[in-house]
Amino acid sequence: MPVLTPASEVILRHEDDFLNKRVLFAGDVQDLLPAELEAENVLVHTAWYHHCLALQGKMPAENVRYGLLAQADFVRQCDTLIYFWPKNKPEAQFQLFNVLSLLPLGADVFVVGENRSGVRSAEPMLAEYCPLTKIDSARRCGLYHGSLQNAPHFDLDSFWSGYQLDGLTIKTLPGVFSRDGLDTGSQLLLSTFEKPVSGAIADIGCGTGVLAAVLATRFPGLDLTLGDVHAPALAASQATLDSNHLTGNVVVSDVYSGLPGRFDMILSNPPFHDGMHTNLQAAENLIRGAQAHLRIGGQLRIVANAFLPYPALLDAVFGNHTVLAQTGRFKVYQAIHTVSRGKGKSGKGV
Repeated sequence: MPVLTPASEVILRHEDDFLNKRVLFAGDVQDLLPAELEAENVLVHTAWYHHCLALQGKMPAENVRYGLLAQADFVRQCDTLIYFWPKNKPEAQFQLFNVLSLLPLGADVFVVGENRSGVRSAEPMLAEYCPLTKIDSARRCGLYHGSLQNAPHFDLDSFWSGYQLDGLTIKTLPGVFSRDGLDTGSQLLLSTFEKPVSGAIADIGCGTGVLAAVLATRFPGLDLTLGDVHAPALAASQATLDSNHLTGNVVVSDVYSGLPGRFDMILSNPPFHDGMHTNLQAAENLIRGAQAHLRIGGQLRIVANAFLPYPALLDAVFGNHTVLAQTGRFKVYQAIHTVSRGKGKSGKGV
């Protein structure tokens, strides 16, 4: 996690306002500000598992909760909300309505975010419940403040949506990648599965679960594991499997942290953003750690924007790689684990 994001630096310009407050951090919290802020008490709710782990290493673990929804017993301990606006407006509405429905009336509400993320939308979004006033503008960020006057009604079912793909129902929630339909990268990745595959397959960064659902339908009998750090993605993946009467093990996992055993294939459409900022760390960890989680002869198959520097890393880790498909924008890479760890260099990919 970065030392402090621009949005956090704006919050610190007002740190005296929080000295005697019981503060809840929520939204796109990407740094260690909650562990550093001086307040009567500080709690954090996050939908991102890797952010949860980082914060639990710097503050009391029980003060940080990870999950799809904030819980009443946790939120009602607080009289102040500091909400970090994500890049996705529907996700912001989902999270804000959830938290504000649980906060006590009269609670102070601070909303902060980068201007390019659309944080200005907070004012009309919350006008009925918590009229906001812009109180600061710095580091290309805006900070808004208000008092909760009318708690919104939060209905999880109203936020579910979905689409149809090849006879499958793909379920999704706000903030989940490729929420409105199959993205072109995943479509290219699926096009490379012309020959039957079998065995244990891990879909890392599973999102809506669409990759696993399509493969499970095409090739019955697969042993599927779906992993992600994003709580809405895990909920969506499970709902996708359930809606199509498919089975798979859906696990919270920071790349490989929660994956059991070894696999015949690891596939992924890895992210290269963390919030508004480019971050290749997850994809690099995916490639560097793949051989430790593949059986001999197992393969890593990923799709990525063609400009990203993955070929050299694949060669360094596996000894070689193959481009299975490409367009002007995307490439699908395959690398095969041909030699046991610690027994020599990897052989050429197929």
